[in-house]
Amino acid sequence: MLLGQRQVAHSISCRGLCILIAMLTFFVVITLWISRVSASDTKVSQNAHSPSESYLQSIWHNRLYLYSAAALVFGVWFSLKVALKKKKFSKDSEAGKSNEGSDRDTVFHVSGVKIFYGSQTGTAKGFAEELSEEVKMLGIPAEVIDIKDYDPDDQLADECVNKSVCVFLMATYTDGEPTENAEWFCKWLEEASTDFRYGKTYLKGLRYAVFGLGNSVYVGHYNTVGTNMDKWLWMLSGVRIMTRGEGDCNVVKSRNGSIQADFLAWKVKFLIRLQALVKGEKKSCSGNCKTGGSCENKRKDGQEEEEEEKEKAALQNNSSEEDLVESSSDGEESGLQDEKTSGSVVDMEDLGNIMSSAKRAKSKEEGRGDGQMVKLSKVNGVKKIEDEGERREMITPVLRVALTKQGYKLIGSHSGVKLCRWTKSMLRGRGGCYKHTFYGIESHRCMETTPSLACANKCVFCWRHHTNPVGTEWRWKMDPAEKILQEAMEKHQSMIRQFRGVPGVKPERYEEGLAVKHCALSLVGEPIMYPEINTFIRLLHTHRISSFLVTNAQFPQEIRSLVPVTQLYVSVDASTKDSLKKIDRPLFKDFWPRFLDSLRALGEKRQRTVYRLTLVKAWNVEEMQSYSELIALGQPDFIEVKGVTYCGESSASSLTMANVPWHQEVVAFVQQLADMLPQYEIACEHEHSNCLLIAHTKFKVDGEWWTWIDYERFQELVQVQEESGGQRGFSALDYMAKTPGWALFGANEQGFDPTDTRFQRRNKTKDISGC
Repeated sequence: MLLGQRQVAHSISCRGLCILIAMLTFFVVITLWISRVSASDTKVSQNAHSPSESYLQSIWHNRLYLYSAAALVFGVWFSLKVALKKKKFSKDSEAGKSNEGSDRDTVFHVSGVKIFYGSQTGTAKGFAEELSEEVKMLGIPAEVIDIKDYDPDDQLADECVNKSVCVFLMATYTDGEPTENAEWFCKWLEEASTDFRYGKTYLKGLRYAVFGLGNSVYVGHYNTVGTNMDKWLWMLSGVRIMTRGEGDCNVVKSRNGSIQADFLAWKVKFLIRLQALVKGEKKSCSGNCKTGGSCENKRKDGQEEEEEEKEKAALQNNSSEEDLVESSSDGEESGLQDEKTSGSVVDMEDLGNIMSSAKRAKSKEEGRGDGQMVKLSKVNGVKKIEDEGERREMITPVLRVALTKQGYKLIGSHSGVKLCRWTKSMLRGRGGCYKHTFYGIESHRCMETTPSLACANKCVFCWRHHTNPVGTEWRWKMDPAEKILQEAMEKHQSMIRQFRGVPGVKPERYEEGLAVKHCALSLVGEPIMYPEINTFIRLLHTHRISSFLVTNAQFPQEIRSLVPVTQLYVSVDASTKDSLKKIDRPLFKDFWPRFLDSLRALGEKRQRTVYRLTLVKAWNVEEMQSYSELIALGQPDFIEVKGVTYCGESSASSLTMANVPWHQEVVAFVQQLADMLPQYEIACEHEHSNCLLIAHTKFKVDGEWWTWIDYERFQELVQVQEESGGQRGFSALDYMAKTPGWALFGANEQGFDPTDTRFQRRNKTKDISGC
C-alpha cells in the first residue's frame, strides 16, 4: 500500500514539471517571434508617438522579461500546489494506516472454544468441564458438548469459518472402539475422510486439538480412538494447533503417574497455546528442521525462555511436581536419541552393529542394580526386577479418594479390606450369607479382603464400577504379606468395634466377631496377581483362618502353583468366547485359551473347587449346552449359580434391573443345567441371595449332603502337609461336614438359618438381588 502511495505522488510531481517546462518554452518562442516582427516597426515610428505611447512601447519592448516573470510566478504556484497535495496525501495515508492497525487490534482471532467429549465412565466428561472452566477464566467463551448431540454433517463445516477452536476429549472403550456416545461421530468422520464427495479440504480452516483417554494394558488398541480422530481430522485438512495428548489409566506406564496428571500436563500446554492464538500469533517453528537448513520462523531465545517460564508458573499454580510431558502423535519420542544425535542415514551394512550395540546396552541395563535378585514367590519363581523405589504405587491419590468414599479401608499401596453387609446382619442375628448356608461359614467372623485391588477384567457387573486399577501383570510397588494381613485384621476389628453397644447387636456374636475365623479373598480385583499370594495364604492358615479365594480364570499357571486353600473359586461368567468377551471384557488378547486352561488347572486341584456362574438375563442364560461342556472340562466339586447383582446405574456398564433374573428364573435354569450333568445334583438354596448350589454326588453320603466344611480338620491337614514338605496331601473329602436340613434345596426355610430372625424393611420392595 505504501509503495502505491509513493508511485502516485511521483507521477503527480513529474506531470507538473512537464507542464511548467512546456509553458515556459511556449512563452519564449512567442516572445522571440514577436520581437523580430516588431523590431523594424520600432525604428520607423520611434519619434511619432506620444509619451504614453512611448511607455507602452517600452513595455512591449521588454515583454520578454514580463513573460518570464509570469511564467516563473505560475511555476512557483503550481509547485506549491503539488507539494501541498503530496503532504496532505501522506497525512491521509498515515491516518489510514493507524486506523487499519487499530482495526487489526480489535479483530477476534478466537471466537470461542468448543469442547467435545466421548465418555463411558464420565472421566472425559469431567475433564471437559474442568477445561471449560479454565478457558472461561481466560475470558474466552467455552462450551462443553456431548458428542452424541452434535450433528457433524450439518455443523462441523461451520467451525471452519467461525474462528472457534474445537477440542476433542475421546476415550477408547472395549476392543479399541469408541464410547457409545461417540460411535456415530467417529463413524461419520471416518467415512468422510475417505469419501471423494467431501473432498480433502472439507475441514480446511478447522482448528482442533485432541486428547485421548485409554489404558496401555490394552496393548493392541491403546488410545486408538484419539489417534484415529486426530488422523481423520487431519486428512480433511483440519489444522492441528498442538500435538495430540494421551492419558493413560495404567499408573505404571503413565507418563505423569496417572491419567489425571497426564491431562493436567496437556491442559497447561493447551491453555498457553490458546492464549497465543487469541493474540493472533502463529505456531512458531522449533527450528529443528529435518533438512538441517536455516528457518525463517525460528523462535528467538527470549521467546523460548518466556514460554518456559509460563509453563513453569502454570505448573506451580496447579501444584504439580510432574514434568510437562505429552504423548505425541507425530512420533516425538525420545527412544532413539542416539540415532538422532548422529544426524545421518544408517547404512544397511552398519545396521547389524547398531543392533548388537542395542542388545549389549539392554543386557547391561538388565544386569544393573548391584545384581539384585528378588524371589517374588513360588507362583512366579525367581525374577529380576527393577529397584522397588522406581516402581509406582497401584493406588493413586485419585483412586484412594474414590475407594475410600466407597467404604474401603486401604492397606499399604495395593490392598484393602471392607465390612460385608452380611457380617453386619449376622452380628444382629438377622441371618448370614449364602456361604453360611452352603458351607457353614460364620458370617460375623468373616473378613473380606484382597491383597490386590487390580484386576485383569472389566466386567459389566463389577460392583466397584471400575474404580479399581486394571493390569495383566504385577508392575507396582509390593507390600509384604505380613504387613497386609496384620493391617487387614486390625482394620477389620476396628470396624467390628464400631458395633459395640449398637441396638440389636448380640453381645456373644460381637465378641466372636473380633476373632477372625474366615477370610474371603473376593473383595475386589484379582488376588492371585499378588506375587506373594502363597505366603499370604500360609499366614492365614498359621492364624487358623480359612481361605476362600476367587479368581477370574485368566492366570492358569498361578492356579497350578497355588498352595492348598480351603476353597478355590473360578468365576465362569459366560460359556462362549463371544459372550465372555462381552461380559467380562478381559484385557488379555488370548483370554479364551487362558480361560480354558484355568478350568483345566482347577480340575488338577485336590482340595475343594467351585465354579461360580453369574446369570445376566438376556446375556448368558441361553448357553446351557456350553456351560455343561465347561463343567465337564474342569470337574469342579461345586457349582454356585447366582443371579447378577444390580449395583446401581453406572456409565461404565449398560446393565439395568431388567438384566437381573428373578429367583424362580434362576431355579429353572439350575434345574435344566443339573439335568444335563449326570454326576451333579442341586444341593442347597439361599433364596435371599438369589443363589443355588449344585454339588458333585461324591458329597452325598448315604443319601445325605455333606457340603459343609470341617474347618478345624482342614487346619490340621494343612499343618501336616506343611510339616511333611508336601509329601502328605489331602483331598476335599477329608474335611467335609454334614449339611443341616434347613440349608437344603426344597426346605421351607429356603436357606435361612432358623436360629436367626429374618428382617424385612418396611415400605421397601423385596431385595431379590442378594449381596
